[in-house]
Amino acid sequence: MSLESDVRELWQRYDDGDLDAESATVDELDQLDAFLDALEAGEVRAAEKTGPDVTSWEANEWVKRGILLNFGLRETLAREYGDVRYHDVLPLRDTDDLGERGTRNTPDGTVIRRGAHLGSDCIMMSPSFVNIGASVGDGTLVDSCDTVGSCAQIGADVKLGANTLIGGVLEPVEDAPVVVEDGAALGAGCRVTSGFVVGENSIVGENTLLTPRIPVYDLVDEEIYYGHLPANRRAFTRFVESSLGDHDLFAGGAYKPAVVALDIEDDTLDATRREEALRE
Repeated sequence: MSLESDVRELWQRYDDGDLDAESATVDELDQLDAFLDALEAGEVRAAEKTGPDVTSWEANEWVKRGILLNFGLRETLAREYGDVRYHDVLPLRDTDDLGERGTRNTPDGTVIRRGAHLGSDCIMMSPSFVNIGASVGDGTLVDSCDTVGSCAQIGADVKLGANTLIGGVLEPVEDAPVVVEDGAALGAGCRVTSGFVVGENSIVGENTLLTPRIPVYDLVDEEIYYGHLPANRRAFTRFVESSLGDHDLFAGGAYKPAVVALDIEDDTLDATRREEALRE
């Protein structure tokens, strides 16, 4: 049987109530371990792009079910990480393979959960966290105090500025996770949640919130988008008038956040390029 068919068969039994953490056998847990190994190797991913457009990302439902099975079919055990004792259903990811691929994770706070994929020549600064099912592409920088949520898909040569939150979307399984495409740069303090997609090579200003509930006013296409930022944009937060309008509680009217997207200018690109010293 293939890995996908193994996961589908286990899920059906689990969903029918015929399989749980107490009844799971060594063979069945071995199948889940093989699934986690495939996630870590980048052989399977929680979402894939099915077309050229930034809106064409779709969830791989069977992969997300495989992740859920690792919580449903495993017991919580006492584990150790350095001098820290913790309790979880999974150990942390083995990082022995990172050095041979040029990927770095600094000590005292970089946490890579089992089932997370890191490409070659990545940098994880401490403290930072990459959750199960997430995929981080080659040459990407995950800066200090960053979180990459479960199933999030981060492309190659991406820069996640310090204190950036990439939200996780594990359930419902049919919902696509957060995606940051190749070459994008997110400024410090950005938040990307609820399956939002950042198009390739876009630059997002610091402290910008990107979520499907906040409109993106794209001044290039002269369109208003929800749930994605087109490729090759420079985006930042502005405030627009709220439908609440004038109210006694709001002196001068009420306002709500929005995102404005412009063309990327050459000087903006130059300002966001990482120094080569980071790669040496």
